[in-house]
Amino acid sequence: MKIERARELIEVQIGLGSGYNRNAVRLVLREIQLHHGQQAVDDLIREFDLERIFGLKPGTNFTNVV
Repeated sequence: MKIERARELIEVQIGLGSGYNRNAVRLVLREIQLHHGQQAVDDLIREFDLERIFGLKPGTNFTNVV
């Protein structure tokens, strides 16, 4: 997945803002981590303030999310 596509998907999920959307964002971050690495994930978490919105912290390993 390209990072720009991840941004689009995350924006939609933030707009909906439920627990299901948190899980959807976790799946997006998993794909980014697999293809672009931890730094790209941490950058997205900071860019969208996902720690405040969904409790997702920089440095979290999302590769085991299913």
